[in-house]
Order: sequence, then structure tokens, then C-alpha cells
Amino acid sequence: MKNKQIEALRERLGEISDVRSTISLLHWDQQTYMPPKGGASRARQQATLSTIAHQMFTSPELGTLLHRLSDSLEKLDPDDAVLVSETLYDHDRARKLPDGFVRDLAEEEGKAFEAWKEARAKSEFGLFRPHLERLVEFQKRKAELLGFEGSPYNALIEDYERGMTAERLKGIFGDLSRRQSELVNRVVDSPRQPDLTWFDQEWDEGAQWRFGMRVLKDMGYDLEAGRQDKALHPFTASMADVEDVRITTRLDRRDPFSALSSTVHEGGHALYDQGYQPKDWRTPLARGTSMGMHESQSRLWENTIARSLPFWKHYLPVLRDCFPAQLERVTPEQIYRAQNRVKRSLIRVEADECTYNLHIILRFEIEIALLEGDLKVADIPEIWNVKMKKYLGIEVPDDAHGCLQDVHWSSACFGYFPTYALGNLYAAQMFEKILVDIPDLWDHVEQGNFRPLLSWLRDKVHRHGRRRRAPEIIREITGKEPGSEAYFWYLEGKYGSLYGL
Repeated sequence: MKNKQIEALRERLGEISDVRSTISLLHWDQQTYMPPKGGASRARQQATLSTIAHQMFTSPELGTLLHRLSDSLEKLDPDDAVLVSETLYDHDRARKLPDGFVRDLAEEEGKAFEAWKEARAKSEFGLFRPHLERLVEFQKRKAELLGFEGSPYNALIEDYERGMTAERLKGIFGDLSRRQSELVNRVVDSPRQPDLTWFDQEWDEGAQWRFGMRVLKDMGYDLEAGRQDKALHPFTASMADVEDVRITTRLDRRDPFSALSSTVHEGGHALYDQGYQPKDWRTPLARGTSMGMHESQSRLWENTIARSLPFWKHYLPVLRDCFPAQLERVTPEQIYRAQNRVKRSLIRVEADECTYNLHIILRFEIEIALLEGDLKVADIPEIWNVKMKKYLGIEVPDDAHGCLQDVHWSSACFGYFPTYALGNLYAAQMFEKILVDIPDLWDHVEQGNFRPLLSWLRDKVHRHGRRRRAPEIIREITGKEPGSEAYFWYLEGKYGSLYGL
């Protein structure tokens, strides 16, 4: 017999989900097709709907219903019990944020995104600076409202990686920065560098698009429940749980792998979102358990699979059909080595696996300093350039290639960046078990058959939604606590072989 209170809860949550999905649609439109003059109106629309969604979710009526259900969790079906506990956690946290705060923050985010676009195009941080100053103050106030122990950063990262703290991240990143810096030095000093003479030419954007779409379909992305478009900064947006999950990519005429990496990365996110159980749709359970786990999916597809030699043994003929004259004499091994070239580079989303986490650590340190009051927004360009020199040994030519390259701060996503690095660690641990459970995985990849891998990910990760925390999922899969050893084993093995270390 159906529980009427649970049915009432699901109905309320469904209505809130509909409003939030509409907000997501507005964000997607703003970054893809919205005309330039629509920015101010869009900021107001997002502020209005964000306030409505917040009021609906923090209403006393919903709170009363959740607390009544929470008092008898042991009598509920396990799925209903976890829905109540997860929703109550979100509800109690959201109630700490006043309606006016939510409205003003959403409107400022809309304005900040438009300012960021202009600032990035002109490479003028000053155009974005006043908006970022306001957003940093919003985040400091948000941390105060939510409450925290230790660093105010702890209140914000909870939105993305529940249970993680700035203190733990400092320990993890200290180890990562040391060991990855050492590996990078060994690799770039190796005489065994890839041949890139064939690479230095222009690559038709239409052909890049067609190739990326082919790979995306082969991965299992349901194009009847999603689409790909172009955006200044690639992202994934879920508008209706698994039934409308959209991704974006960006194209570079000088680099045929840039669009592919973005497409596969966002495709990994989308496959996660398309893999939730139907009974969880329009509830908080139809979400990734953490952004670190979400990033593990995108990073696994982008790096472990789409940068592998078996992948290119299958897809070189397909890519050659797109660029027949340019790839006539290129081998899978040449593409594999070129795509895994280790280079001290400026742009995070185009960074190789060996240097990527160094980009993340730089951003984490800046965010911590901003929130703890040790850094002013006006000084971001200078400290950014100093840290780029420290971690990657390169000079930053301008703000567009430096502190303005990422969209995240314009959306007030403070605490998000560390989850990319955590995703790398999670992905490596999972992949060790994947190779045990699917011993012929690389044979399947060489045939362009990703069904065994997707089926494994659906069963071990996607279907759980928010039922399990990220550490719990890692423990269930691997029998070990989350850690970095599998990641370094993977990097040392792959790049040691590539560069003869």
C-alpha cells in the first residue's frame, strides 16, 4: 500500500524539480543561443525563478512533512527512507539562506556571466573585477549563514563534495603537487618526445564536429534525450532528469583534439545523468552523489579511454575519413603519442593528465585565500601569474589565457575546482577494478564497443544517484578507501612507457 505522505513528498519535490529544470534551461540558453542584449533580462528571470524554487523548497509545510517522515524512517521502504534523509539534509541547509540572499545572488551571477564573456574576449580583468568582488562577498556571507568549522571554504565545498574539508584537501594536494611536479620534470626532460610535424596545420571545424558526434553516439549517449551545441566554455546541463541532458563543446581550428576531449568529457557527465533510475526522477536522488564522482566519469572517458592506443586503433580510420589528405600517412601510434604529449600549458581544459591537477591546485589556493581574506580580488591576476610560474614554469601572456579562462567564478562556483582532481583519483581507483571485472576491455575498445564499460558504470555508479556517498561507492567497488596510489600507478605506467622513463 502506498504511503500517502511519501506520495505527497514526491509530488512537492517534482514541482520544485520542474522549476529548477527551467532555471537550468535558461542557463543553457544564456551560454548557447541567447542574443547579447538579453543578459539583463535573463539575470532577472533567473533571480525570480531561483527565489521561487528556494521558497518552495524551504516552506514550513515541506519541512513539517519531512520531519514527520524522518521520525519513522525505520518504517519506510529503504528507497523512501534515503529520499527523506537526503531531502531533509538539503532542506535544513537551504533554510539557512534568506530568500533575498538567494534572489540577489542569482541576479548577480547572471550579470557576472555577461561581464565575464566581455572581459575574456577583451582580456581585461577589470571588466569582470567588480562582479567578482560582489560574488566573493556573497560567498563569504553564504559561508557565515551555513556555518562552518575551520575555513569558510568548508561550508562551500559541502555543496559539491559532502564531507570534504579544506584541511584534507591541503594534505591531498600537497602530495599531488610534489609527485606530479616530479613526474612532469622527468617527462619534459626525456629525449623521447612525440613527433608533431603532421599536427601543425588547420583542421576543418565541421569535420571535427562530425567526428565528435560519432564518438559520442558510440559511447552510448542518447541523442533522443539530449543534444550537443557550441559554447564558450563546455558544460553539461540536465533539464528533465534523464530525458533531456544536453552538452556543449568548443572547436579550435588548430587543434582537432580540443573539441573531441570536450565532447567526450561532457559526454561522460551526460551518461551519468542519463543513468539514474526512473523511480528517482524529479527528486534529489536523481543527481550525482558528488561532483568528484561526476568528474570521475567524465575524466575516465576523456583520458583513460579516449586517450588510449586501442581507442585510436579503432577510430583513426573514422578520423581519416574526416581528414583524408591530412591523415593519409599518420598511424594510431602517432596520434596516441601526440594526444598524450606532456606540456607545460596555460589552459586547464586543454592540459594533459600529468599537469592537469597542478592547474586545479592553483585555483584551490586562490579560492582559499579569497575566502579567508588573505587575497583581494584586484590581486588575482598577479597571484595567478606567480602561481603559474611556480607550478608550471610558464609566463602568462594575458588575462584571457590566465585568470579569465574559466567560467566557474562567474557562476559563484567556489569549491567546485577541487572535485576535478578528486575525480581523477576516483577514476583511477575504479579503473583498476574495471580491468579485473572486464579483462578484455581493451579488445572491446579497439572494436569501438563501449557497451561493457557503460553497463559496468551504470551498475556500479549511475543507478545509485545520491543513495551512496562517493567514499562509500569507492569502498564498495574497490574494497579500499579513496586514495591517490592508483592514480600515480596509472600515470607512472602510462607515461613511463610513452617517454621511456
